[in-house]
Amino acid sequence: METLLELLVVIFLVTAGIFGFVGSFGLLKLNDRMSRLHAPTKATTLGVGGVLLASMAHSVLTEGHLSLHELLITLFLFLTAPITAHFIAKVNIHQFETRDSLPDAGEDEIWATHDIEEGPTDAETSKN
Repeated sequence: METLLELLVVIFLVTAGIFGFVGSFGLLKLNDRMSRLHAPTKATTLGVGGVLLASMAHSVLTEGHLSLHELLITLFLFLTAPITAHFIAKVNIHQFETRDSLPDAGEDEIWATHDIEEGPTDAETSKN
């Protein structure tokens, strides 16, 4: 049983290292901002998650009890990293893209993020 848990720890650490390496490599080698955003997000979620899972398995192996701190950190990462990446992508679209520079939206015809018509500014509404 002890050897099985040690093997599990090794598998989690090696997998986390591979995801960390691939995420770092992707951050350096990918061409545009949106592609570069994708690589470290996956490295954070899967790489750090693997290290935390290895830590949980190691605490079971050495101390004989399950540490829930690592589980909570892992859940927090799995929930927040994709949401953060989504917000960063939306900011990127709003700062650096226009309706004309975005790729074709297919059957939707328009990108929802740039569908808002320009309305009056606050200064124009305060004059009325």
